[in-house]
Amino acid sequence: MQNENFEEKIKGNPIALLPVAVFLVLYLGLGITFEYILHISMGFYNIPIVAAFLIAIFVACMQNRKLNFDKKMNIMAGALGDRNIFLMILIFLCAGIFAGILGRSSASAAAYLLLDFIPAQFAVVVLFLVAAFVSTAMGTSVGTIAVVSPIAVEVAQMAGFGVPFCVATVIGGAMFGDNLSFISDTTIAATSTQGCKMKDKFHVNFIIALPAALVAVAIITAISFATEARAVAENSYSLVQLIPYVLVLALALTGINVFTVLLVGIVAASVIMVGFGPLNMMGLLQNIGNGISGMYETILVAVLVSALCGLIRIHGGFAALLDFIHKVFKGHRSGQVGVGLLVSALDIATANNTVAIVMAGPIAKQMGDEYRISPKKTASLLDIFSCVVQGILPYGAQMLVALAAISTALPDASVSAFDLIPYMFYPFLLLVSVLVFIAISPRKKKDLNE
Repeated sequence: MQNENFEEKIKGNPIALLPVAVFLVLYLGLGITFEYILHISMGFYNIPIVAAFLIAIFVACMQNRKLNFDKKMNIMAGALGDRNIFLMILIFLCAGIFAGILGRSSASAAAYLLLDFIPAQFAVVVLFLVAAFVSTAMGTSVGTIAVVSPIAVEVAQMAGFGVPFCVATVIGGAMFGDNLSFISDTTIAATSTQGCKMKDKFHVNFIIALPAALVAVAIITAISFATEARAVAENSYSLVQLIPYVLVLALALTGINVFTVLLVGIVAASVIMVGFGPLNMMGLLQNIGNGISGMYETILVAVLVSALCGLIRIHGGFAALLDFIHKVFKGHRSGQVGVGLLVSALDIATANNTVAIVMAGPIAKQMGDEYRISPKKTASLLDIFSCVVQGILPYGAQMLVALAAISTALPDASVSAFDLIPYMFYPFLLLVSVLVFIAISPRKKKDLNE
């Protein structure tokens, strides 16, 4: 309580935001230079984000001479000792193990199963549904896009649809599922930083996301029926490998503790992949290790961001941001827009929606208290606005992975991010939906206790 009272008296200091500016120059500036000036393939993701954050932390440690280095270390350690950070790390690890055990073959099975039972005219709509289902179950839009995009290219070639149309549809579906998934890193980060239950955040998200998804499906269907489609090729798949996905999704929707859901999923995935799938015990252990190691950078970034935010808060950076927000956004609804603009700006800067949510989380929490926005609404706004930006970002991981899939399947094709963006119906519609939600959603007194 003493620490909280001390922080309430901190005066705004815009210079305390210098470490963030340093990070943006290093990460965003070098990334744009590599990707678009030097034309290095996946150049934006050759920038070590961990190193950029370390430099930013070093800059933060050089500020505020009133605090010695030992006190600054204590501040960072205190930020890392937050219960929500530890909870986030544990869930990241469990989610990584689950995804690592199943690998890509199970996700491909989900895609081919749905495509096996629908007419070619509805193939692109099904791609959206497949991407949404797999992303919801796996908790990763990038992984879903990596798995389903090659199938989308095949569907486009076989059925006669445009490749940008099919692949952009997959990205939209993946962002829809990732935004709603109980085990996605964005959901974990949003709910952990705001201190709300995942099922409560899901209910708010679903109300906002469903209308956007339905309109997107209607547009995709209209375009599909305007195209003369051909039959889609058949592919083999294993139905039993879908059980862990269905089980995790069903348990998550019941509101059971996320650790229980993930542990049940891990056990079921292990039994099925060893007993009925392609893995032996050594392969299982290797996949578990790969799943854990795949979360290392995400976990490390979460840790470094927390430490950096601890220093910036004490130095007055967050107070300066809040002072600016108070001048621009005056009411309950405008405060919600402010939360969205905050996380959107950070997502544009970092090209990583999880990092953006983790960075924006502490400020958004304060804004929620100030503007009487419930934690579940704040968490939903963080996830939704970052999803909108991340889905259409030309240098975002989702877009780059999709373009890489196109280039691998069609080496002679010349498809850029700007060919896909016009077909990114869902992210744009999601933005409209969330703005309408903010405009018509009344403030309720009970929100303060939810």
